[in-house]
Amino acid sequence: MVRGRWRSAGGTLVRVILVWAVSTLTMLALAGILPDFRLRSGDDDSITQIGLTAAWGAGAFGLLSALVWPVLVRALLLVPALVLGLLVFFLNGSLLLIALDLIPAGRGEVAPETAVVVAAVMSAVASATSTALAVRDDGAYRRRLYRLADRRRRRLRRAGAPGSGESAPGLVFLQLDGVGYEALRRAAGGGLMPTVSDWLDGSHRIASWRTDWSSQTGASQLGILHGSTFDVPAFRWYEKDTGEVMVCNRPTSAAELQRRAVERTADGGLLTLDGASRGNLFSGGADQLALVLSVSARRGRANRSRAGYFAYFSDPANAVRTAVSFVAEAGREIGQSLRARIRGDRPRVARGGLYPLIRAFATVVERDVVVAAVIGDMLAGRAAVYADLVAYDEVAHHSGPHGRDTDRVLERLDRSLALIARVAEHAPRAYRIVLLSDHGQSPGETFLSRYGLTLKDLVRAGCGLPVPRRAGRTRSGAEARAAVLAALHRPVEEDEEARPGPGSDPVVLASGNLGLISFPDVPGRASRECVARAHPALLPTLANHPGLGFLLVDGVVLGPGGAVARLDVPGEAEELLAPYGPGAAEAVRRTDTFPHVADIMVNSAYDPQTGAVHAFEEQIGSHGGLGGEQGHAFLMWPTELSDPGGDLVGAEAVHGVLRRWLREADGPQLPVVPPVRRGSWAEALAGGPVRTPAEDSRPEGATGGILPSMPVSTQDETR
Repeated sequence: MVRGRWRSAGGTLVRVILVWAVSTLTMLALAGILPDFRLRSGDDDSITQIGLTAAWGAGAFGLLSALVWPVLVRALLLVPALVLGLLVFFLNGSLLLIALDLIPAGRGEVAPETAVVVAAVMSAVASATSTALAVRDDGAYRRRLYRLADRRRRRLRRAGAPGSGESAPGLVFLQLDGVGYEALRRAAGGGLMPTVSDWLDGSHRIASWRTDWSSQTGASQLGILHGSTFDVPAFRWYEKDTGEVMVCNRPTSAAELQRRAVERTADGGLLTLDGASRGNLFSGGADQLALVLSVSARRGRANRSRAGYFAYFSDPANAVRTAVSFVAEAGREIGQSLRARIRGDRPRVARGGLYPLIRAFATVVERDVVVAAVIGDMLAGRAAVYADLVAYDEVAHHSGPHGRDTDRVLERLDRSLALIARVAEHAPRAYRIVLLSDHGQSPGETFLSRYGLTLKDLVRAGCGLPVPRRAGRTRSGAEARAAVLAALHRPVEEDEEARPGPGSDPVVLASGNLGLISFPDVPGRASRECVARAHPALLPTLANHPGLGFLLVDGVVLGPGGAVARLDVPGEAEELLAPYGPGAAEAVRRTDTFPHVADIMVNSAYDPQTGAVHAFEEQIGSHGGLGGEQGHAFLMWPTELSDPGGDLVGAEAVHGVLRRWLREADGPQLPVVPPVRRGSWAEALAGGPVRTPAEDSRPEGATGGILPSMPVSTQDETR
């Protein structure tokens, strides 16, 4: 044992010396290239003196980075996270200036603007060198992870925290936002996601599950984490009793939706027992939180939604690497957008303004921080972790769900999965990794691009109200924009739509290819007869428009050509909505029971041959309503867990399955209520599928996901 410790210490010393040597050579090279950077006090300095000066400066810079940087980042934790990411270069440059001042005889000198470049290059080179050494020395990397995990176990044991002793297997739920069932199968089969492909070939199984009519993250994730999607009719909707618009990616709305779900289910959520929530809209009842939107509206110490940024940016190498990747991703988006315009790709939406920065935040900063947080959770031995990776969903909205842009994103997500799987091998407890999504994406030209007007313009025309000569655009409701604004401490509002002014003008809102029309001056839900009396031309105008598929008005579905189907008459709605796939009528029927359902719910037209829909927002890859791949998410689980059973219908049913898997970690479970029909709404509301002891047997399978070693950041983001 003593010999092993000496060998480990010797190996660590060798790696430190090698990184120091490479940093010294890098500083020498930069001093020769950059005119404003010198390492000599005069022309008579020898090569040895210059080399010693570089070694002194590199050592001082490395020591300051290791000792001062974490303290500096902790002190700046209240600075908006995105601003902190942009300040990384300047903070690192300041450390280099201090390090050069420590060199004897004033041999080091650099201009402030050059110091930023030198510090960034040196941090990147040091990180790359450390990475290469760790990959080559797998034993050293393995021992480092075990030491970190053992340190956390001792701290937990002293604190008497849950999971501090011998622990049952933990569960890591990784949500690939917007990746539909077919999209994942294509990516795995086409070689874009080799990690997922390897899992499917051996250790994991996959199934599709159907979303509610509101096929978007707000409804799905609320159902998955808190067991209720009741009264969430869309991504945004108008509530007459308060006169406000609820928006799923607004922090105040997310907090209210979570409160309502907890009140309805009388349960804190999926993650209440030693759980962690990372990058989600809702907390799931977890105590460990990072980048969770529903708590980002809090003030003071209660707001821990950005705590994960400290864990990541406290490592200067991580900070510089992410900042460089951020700039590269923004440049990649600009290049891809220009190529699409030059090629004349159709359909296409505007991708200028701040969008390149928003995309870079979603695909680089948020991904890196969330992955680092998950790694920290596993090394801390937490029982359940749920994390959302939003990169694909953000890019698919603007580039389309299929193509080179999204393929690149899927490849990078797969590398993140590989890293998490590798770290799981060194965690203090065994972990089972479950992949799932909240919805898919359906392609198609926007309603505005196809017909030259917005849904709001069409509604105003049908009501006999003036229509602006120039059609306005409905802002995309993608989750990444909300995450950026929350990181900047700015509220997510919807301009004048957040609180519609007084008057009788209809409130028209969009949720992908689902539209909602409400009449503020009509108390309660407007009946079909009430709408027809007030606006005789509106319903025929909407029902017969070629870009609209069907309407829901007070328990009645209206389709093209005067088609009418009552939801309370068996078979009528099923026949009218057959093109939208199995379960469409049941999903519409359930939404019709919501207290805050809009006076008129509008679903865009859908082409079963191409799978295309028309988004009422500026998105060529959309979700939110019925039609195509958007309503078919996936659930992928290790074979050690029991099979979910038949068709999974609704996020509440998925919640029931995940709860059952959490219970299985403690041994076989007996049913507490009689089984109900699989896939029914009664089953979903009852908390998910119930299985008999015979059904609860599960196959044994190999644990996959063993991948090459990679260095990771392992700080505990909730310190």
